[in-house]
Amino acid sequence: MTSAPAAQPQRARIRSAADGSALVAFGSLLFFTLFAGDFWRNLISWPAYLVLVFALAVISGVLAVRLRPAFNWRRIPRMLALFVLVIVLSIAWSVYPGASALGVLSTVATGTGAVFLALCLDWAQLLRALSNAFRWILGLSFAFELIVSLFVRRPVIPLFPMFTMPADGKIPQAFYWSRDVLLHGGQIQGILGNSNLLAMVALLAVAVFGVQLADRTVRRGAGITWLVIALLALALTRSSTVILAGLFTAVVLAFALWTRHRPADRRLPIYLSAVGLVVVVGGLVSVFASRIPAVFGKSEDLTGRLDIWHKVIELAQQRPVFGWGWVSYWAPWVYPFDGLAVRNKVTYLQAHNAWLDVWLQIGIVGLVVFVLLVLTTFRRTWFLAVDKPRAGVIDDRPFTALTLFPLLVLAAFVAQSFAESRLLIEAGFTLLVVFAVKTKQAAP
Repeated sequence: MTSAPAAQPQRARIRSAADGSALVAFGSLLFFTLFAGDFWRNLISWPAYLVLVFALAVISGVLAVRLRPAFNWRRIPRMLALFVLVIVLSIAWSVYPGASALGVLSTVATGTGAVFLALCLDWAQLLRALSNAFRWILGLSFAFELIVSLFVRRPVIPLFPMFTMPADGKIPQAFYWSRDVLLHGGQIQGILGNSNLLAMVALLAVAVFGVQLADRTVRRGAGITWLVIALLALALTRSSTVILAGLFTAVVLAFALWTRHRPADRRLPIYLSAVGLVVVVGGLVSVFASRIPAVFGKSEDLTGRLDIWHKVIELAQQRPVFGWGWVSYWAPWVYPFDGLAVRNKVTYLQAHNAWLDVWLQIGIVGLVVFVLLVLTTFRRTWFLAVDKPRAGVIDDRPFTALTLFPLLVLAAFVAQSFAESRLLIEAGFTLLVVFAVKTKQAAP
């Protein structure tokens, strides 16, 4: 018969495992909501979505307080704290203080969820939570598109559309939740209602599922199946932005694996090779810039991005030092965002470039802080990926694919940031904060 004292540690382990599974489940819901925000907004409306996000942020804060995870206040990422300080202070000089207050609240709420994830989940649990969220999004996306193509057989608008029906009755393609193109060779949009967003999820899923397969933390058959589904989603979305982000991420992975096989004092040739590659690619881009869009099936104005960038730069130059005020998503009801970027009857709520967006909203001061935040976070994820795990004072533990995952995800978002502003909102900003906090807390 098992004695009571012996049974207590066993019950504690079972309870700990159950708590860990519950945290992963909640983390999966957080990531699903962050990556699939458009799904929730199309399904339940903006007001209901905001209630959901507020509830998740509150639960995250309560759980963080209840769990009391280890936290070293001396290792708060300084650039992250300074960035938050700048966006809060920007309310004081904002041209639209009310919209700025809402934007700051949204960013802080997102950051609250990110800090919860960083402190309460370890790297393996974060990977599992992301994997679960990506499986839900990809699985539901293919089921949704298949139902539309087989049974509805026509384009579908959101249940709660955020647009006014045009006078001519012609709804722009960008307004449709699904365009019924799965069986016709078109670019699918899935439950996200946007092929670029679904493609980005698919790219990140390839990295996450690949890491799980490499470390054998999932059953091989299931892992390969979901990897194929993610690759299929990439092929069916055909997003040129994400293709380029994938190429950049693959190059980062190649250099990281190369660096892993060299001791710290013999890595200079690798870094010089990286600098040389950047110079060569930069030169080729400058020479063939006019031909590159055609290679990816884009118009010469990059689907309207050049026009948006030009308008954003003009506005940023009017208030270059401190910007117009933080707003996160553009607020289309206030100047200068009312009618700033309209293309084919579609109003865009971002600069389609995170760096220009930061300059516009919080000026050169904020841009410098944000650049330093991204660079310092990227640096720490890089050394997490390429340096051997420490056991005492000797680096004698084997490499794992798990330590590559933050680097690959961040690399993909950084590459995407030159054509989208997703690094500043929802999942992009959340993962930036998660990696900034978690790598800083674990720094020797």
